[in-house]
Amino acid sequence: MMLRYALRTIRDRKGGFLGALLALMCAAALITACGTLLETGLRGRIATERYAAAPLVVSADQNVHRTTVKHKGNGETKAKHKAKPVAERAWLPGATADRIRPLEGVRKVIPELTFLAEPVAEPVDRPSYGHSWASASLTPFKLTTGRAPATADDIVIDRGFAERAGLKPGDRLTVQSTGAPRPYRISGIAAPAGRGELQQQTSLFFFAAEAERLAARPGQVTALGVLPTPGTDLTELKRQVERALKGTTAQVTTGDDRGPVEFLDAAGARIKLVSMGGAMGGTSLLVAILVVVGTFALSIQQRHRELALLRAIAATSRQIRRLLGREALIVGAVAGVLGSLAGLPLTTWLHSRFIDMGAIPANLERTAGIYPAVVAVAVTLLGAWSAAWISGRRIARIHPAEAMAESAVERDRPARGRIAAGLVLLVGGGVLVAVLSGLRTEAASTPVTFLAVVVLATAVSLLGPLLIRTASALLAGPLRLAGFGGALATANIRGNSTRMAAVVTPLTLLIGMTCTVLFVQPTLGGAARAEAREGTRATWVLAAQGPGIPSVVAEAVRTTQGVTAATEVVRTSVRVGLDKYQAQGVTQAGLSRTWDPEVTGGSLADFAAGPRTAAVSELAAEQLGLHPGSTLRLHLGDGTPATLTVAAVYARGLGFGDLTLPHDLVARHMDNPLAATVLVAGDSDRGRLAAALKKFPGIALLAPATADRLQADRQQENSEVNYLAMGLILAFTAIAVVNTLAMSVSERIKEFAMLRLAGATRRQVLRILRIEALSLLLIAAVLGTGIALAVLTAFSIGMTGGARPTVTPVVYATVVGTAALLVLVASALPGRLALKVGPVEVAASKQ
Repeated sequence: MMLRYALRTIRDRKGGFLGALLALMCAAALITACGTLLETGLRGRIATERYAAAPLVVSADQNVHRTTVKHKGNGETKAKHKAKPVAERAWLPGATADRIRPLEGVRKVIPELTFLAEPVAEPVDRPSYGHSWASASLTPFKLTTGRAPATADDIVIDRGFAERAGLKPGDRLTVQSTGAPRPYRISGIAAPAGRGELQQQTSLFFFAAEAERLAARPGQVTALGVLPTPGTDLTELKRQVERALKGTTAQVTTGDDRGPVEFLDAAGARIKLVSMGGAMGGTSLLVAILVVVGTFALSIQQRHRELALLRAIAATSRQIRRLLGREALIVGAVAGVLGSLAGLPLTTWLHSRFIDMGAIPANLERTAGIYPAVVAVAVTLLGAWSAAWISGRRIARIHPAEAMAESAVERDRPARGRIAAGLVLLVGGGVLVAVLSGLRTEAASTPVTFLAVVVLATAVSLLGPLLIRTASALLAGPLRLAGFGGALATANIRGNSTRMAAVVTPLTLLIGMTCTVLFVQPTLGGAARAEAREGTRATWVLAAQGPGIPSVVAEAVRTTQGVTAATEVVRTSVRVGLDKYQAQGVTQAGLSRTWDPEVTGGSLADFAAGPRTAAVSELAAEQLGLHPGSTLRLHLGDGTPATLTVAAVYARGLGFGDLTLPHDLVARHMDNPLAATVLVAGDSDRGRLAAALKKFPGIALLAPATADRLQADRQQENSEVNYLAMGLILAFTAIAVVNTLAMSVSERIKEFAMLRLAGATRRQVLRILRIEALSLLLIAAVLGTGIALAVLTAFSIGMTGGARPTVTPVVYATVVGTAALLVLVASALPGRLALKVGPVEVAASKQ
């Protein structure tokens, strides 16, 4: 019976339930999309290309490990093992192959070399790698024309690249590899046998000795491809190889596990996608809860008289709760199914956008499991039921006579429990802001930043009626200037503070969250660029349009008249223990002429004095307990352990990274050892430097100010992924703003009719609506801006050491202007529809 009554209620009050349905459907779509991205990060397949013909691949361990032993009180011990990935490719000793070749079932072991090799002045639309022709059979590549490389001057290119670039055997091709760019003669063109062209990379094959020279890793290989004899059981062979390699760090992979070995960027993208999907899912879930509860609260408030009449005719509290619960479950089920279906194309679009932005590689295949959709439906059902239970507690609990009284006139103040919960969340938000001001790493501060915004917005939701009443009292004077319309708008805002609070809450969240999203990265990036500007003493900066700047370019610049120093800079990340730190490698000679990191301990002279020294930021020194003279043990980019002596501590860590190491030490352990930039000091003019760089295509000579602008542009591009991810949540919030406003206005048809009967024209009623909408926008803008400003200031204090959030007035005005447009449209359209019905007809209709 209760289910039948719930269905009948939904059918008769479609407008009120439509708003809740839309909010829940958007929430389900977001959860499905975030869940699918998370599942892709956990289970997404990375298909192999180069190793397609090698059923078994042996590679180096791409992680650093730490085992901690915890001693229990009863004498027992518990060992805990953790591993974290390194930034660059770890290489394998070439002698590892000698352990595998004698094994039964092994037909051949093929060493593989993979290194940077990018064509110069030719169109390259994908990563380009060099290999030895001896490992071509791992794919397998077969010559389609020409011959194999026979000398160090020969090169074989893959057919896909040859067709795109219009190259043929006999042509010359200049390649930028790990050293100076060098021209090669194309001796042949090859293609994968029995399969299509490579989709994710360009392959260039060199003569074996030349490949070893370019790889610059004597005695090491990227991987070993193991070809079994026909009929060999691959599972048993894998066990044999693992036994043979016991005691080493070598990893043995087969099947789909070979993909992450070949594509390290895809393996790293899986970790990034897990983090991104989890962060998006968590934030969207919190926002969805806040929005859905507000929507249900407004829907139930609009039915207050109906529910009060049910109480008056002997409906029990339990029956009211069951009725509301069943209504919520019906709406939640429909919204969950529709939303999860809508989430599938949303996921496809989001995945493709991440690929286009370079956040994830195209070969990380998106999973299409059913689990995210099931979770979305379950969460939607639970959320709808919980929202209805929270919103309907009071109407189900109070005395029937009291319920009838409240259905006619809104109560003077919110319930004590609501006020207490709001104050608790307000204090909790303040605590989060205080904690945020003490966090000094981006990884730790970012989730706290957005959590603080949501918690403070929730506090506004609970304390909303009180805040609305206070704000209406403050606005009463200015609104009187608008005539009787302003006075009526003020009275309506004050008299319906609970309903107005339901509108202000998502609007506050929208403005607060949008400002936080838009200004967090500029605050951090602006401070980092300011430190970099202040610490750069160079007269000129070299930048590369290709993979980097080879050392021969820096040498040519150093010998130019008027140049006193040329500092090569490479960037990577290292592990100290399991913690990741951004590091740069710099040329030590003449460093003080090009670079000033604001040394606060030790000296740059001490850093430049030896090949095993390090300079660290004040933050890293504090976290690691270091000072000049301390020993720093770390793992370089490829996992190679290194022990260094701290020679200097500097203040400008935000602009130059936490660790500064000798250039040669860092570059030897990077996939791309070319300099990201070269800082040039001296009084040499542009003409002399341009002449020295003429024979090196793709190298730009920039003034420091120009280089700073380019860096700002790159930071903006890197931020686009975050903007896209959070933009979906903001879009959901914007929909909630429109939805809530439309629900609020559409239920006031009788009120508008009474105003019309009292003599007000349609134009005057719409004017009252506009005044109300703009008043609510002003309240929400003040609250949202206050929340964003508090959070951004705390973020700035923690990350930059000063209360200097970067807020662009034009961007801020755009945010508020967009919110104003949403508010005006969402109030005007349903208002005009409500006024289409004649006032006498409305007044004569049933209550």
